[in-house]
Amino acid sequence: MSVNNGLDLTKIKPYGDTMNDGMMQFSFTLPVPCCDESKEAARQLLLKMGIEEPQVVDAKDLGVGYTMFTMYGKSSHTVDYSAIEVPKVDTDVMDKYEIEAYLAENFDRDIVIVGACTGTDAHTVGIDAIMNMKGFDGHYGLERYKGIKAYNLGAQVPNEELVAKAIELNADAIIISQIVTQKDVHIPNMTELIELLESEGIRDKVIVCAGGPRISYELAKELGFDAGFGTGTFAEHVASFIVQRLGTAFSGSEGDS
Repeated sequence: MSVNNGLDLTKIKPYGDTMNDGMMQFSFTLPVPCCDESKEAARQLLLKMGIEEPQVVDAKDLGVGYTMFTMYGKSSHTVDYSAIEVPKVDTDVMDKYEIEAYLAENFDRDIVIVGACTGTDAHTVGIDAIMNMKGFDGHYGLERYKGIKAYNLGAQVPNEELVAKAIELNADAIIISQIVTQKDVHIPNMTELIELLESEGIRDKVIVCAGGPRISYELAKELGFDAGFGTGTFAEHVASFIVQRLGTAFSGSEGDS
């Protein structure tokens, strides 16, 4: 990991115009009309957060007694970057062709991956980026990978339906996407999926992964998943984890398709 020479990683601050000036930008809404009093309320709020020299650079009346603020200020706090340890997927990421070669070498059948955007979530952008043949941003989806049979069930798929499909197809892995996470609705939905897999007696027989803007490896593991993938994830990240986790143990297993 490259860092700026001479930078004290034990005391890092936000960067605006000059190193360690602490400059930050804030955007938030207060449930009060746009006026001098509301601007002062916004300023005092940042002061209570430890922000120095808070400035209102824009205050927009949203109507019905709401105001959206854009503000600048300087952080009075630092972070010890050198002491940070983040749980994450510990897998060598291979490209599409390396994954296909790995599959050809270690498996005598196609592996089966079932994916969906589950619960009430209607946003398919995440699961499509990983599953669909065209993929996203030049990264092909799992449907294009030789040695993988990928089944994208789409959006708003009940967990019961996803589990039933995984059983029907004798899936090696299940991946779900969670885009809509207001009020943490993704947490009970993810928990329910694991509970259903356990009740069907197949939790230990299938790899289960989740992805989305608010999904972290740590959260996914806490909820009983094998891995979690956040923003910036492409099909090769997910596929690398799954095929390496499966390894040679599943090669030649029954239920070849």
